[in-house]
Amino acid sequence: MGGVRFTRLVIEADRNTVSLTLHPALTVVASGDERVRTGLTQELIGALSSTRSGVHLELADDAGRHLAVFRPTGGAHRVIEVDDGADISDEFRAADGRIDLLTRYGLDPRRARELLHLDRDKLRADTHHDEMVNKLAELDQSELWSTAATVRVTDDELSALNAGIDLAGEDPELVAMVEQRHQSLESALERLRTLRSRAFESSIVLLAAAVVLTLVRPVLALGVVAVGVAGVLVTFILRARVEAAQRMENAALAEVGAASYLGFVVQRVDGMFSGSEQRRRLLAVAEDHRAAAVRWTRLAGDVSVEWAMSHHEEIEAAARLRRQLRSINNMSSTAPDLDEDAADMAQAVIAHLSRLRTIGANDESFPLILDDPFGDVPSSTKLALLEVLSRSAGSPQVILLTDQEDVASWARLEALTGEVALIEPQMEVREEPGASGMAV
Repeated sequence: MGGVRFTRLVIEADRNTVSLTLHPALTVVASGDERVRTGLTQELIGALSSTRSGVHLELADDAGRHLAVFRPTGGAHRVIEVDDGADISDEFRAADGRIDLLTRYGLDPRRARELLHLDRDKLRADTHHDEMVNKLAELDQSELWSTAATVRVTDDELSALNAGIDLAGEDPELVAMVEQRHQSLESALERLRTLRSRAFESSIVLLAAAVVLTLVRPVLALGVVAVGVAGVLVTFILRARVEAAQRMENAALAEVGAASYLGFVVQRVDGMFSGSEQRRRLLAVAEDHRAAAVRWTRLAGDVSVEWAMSHHEEIEAAARLRRQLRSINNMSSTAPDLDEDAADMAQAVIAHLSRLRTIGANDESFPLILDDPFGDVPSSTKLALLEVLSRSAGSPQVILLTDQEDVASWARLEALTGEVALIEPQMEVREEPGASGMAV
């Protein structure tokens, strides 16, 4: 991941030149009214695009290159690598042939204006947008994430148990088919047993009758014998039906993985005991999940665990920021008065900085231009926010434009340490077609 940082901005307007040398972390540009701040914002962002003739830019990237973008009015625009003087314009040339750093890094001018510039209105909108993050950041983080983990783990275990029960469950159609075919076999066997019993009794009677009739009337004896033979044939037919029913039952048993009907019954009984144990486990896990969900709701309200987990890093960063704000009371000479509004506003700025860390096509970072975002907050709160901003600036670079004297006073003190640069230009705006020129 690379980053882009401004090192120097030069604006040529008529015979006048404005030159701003920018700190790699935080630069405060003071003594500028709204028109000047607007113009300077346009020039800073415009210097990255392809339309700002007369605006020259020097910048550095995390690869260690020091680049200079020259845009002379009426001349060819170029990009030079300062250390060796190499012309690398082609690397930044857009399809229309113009030098365009935004296109090189995968940004269009409109998106750049939205992301690289933050004023009071945008900050208020971001503060409202980050309301849920701020809410969760205020909670005890150990309790919050341990509860979230319990909800997630028990939910996964519930899903696994339900899947296991579904996989171990019986197929109602196969079970019904086995039972039906076994019943058919039992019915056939019962009919065969009944016929055999009756056939045995009848055969004795018919045999005795045939012996008597043979002595008296042989023709009738043949009829009696024929009846006996028919009974034997019926027995064979029933036996064939029993064998067919047996084969059909065996086929049905094979489909459920049983070698016999007894094995099928034993298998079902084992499954019932296994299912009963699974269901007991399911009920226990369901109770654990319900208890964890209740604890989560008491902590986080209507914020879902899924949403919180997807914003895990952002919430933890906000929580660290709140700890940092609380520590400022003891560490800062300004002794600011902190409140929830300050914490929410600081979180919105830090979140915006985080977005800028990876906005390029290859996750390059870009500077944030803050247009007097803290102008309407109490001075003590403003100083607290400036402390946080100073600690967070540098990744990415921050340029703070302001006309607030308390901000300028703070920057004068901080500039003595070298951590902040203060620029106090005396400028007037010259309105010219197509550009906002500035002159000393």
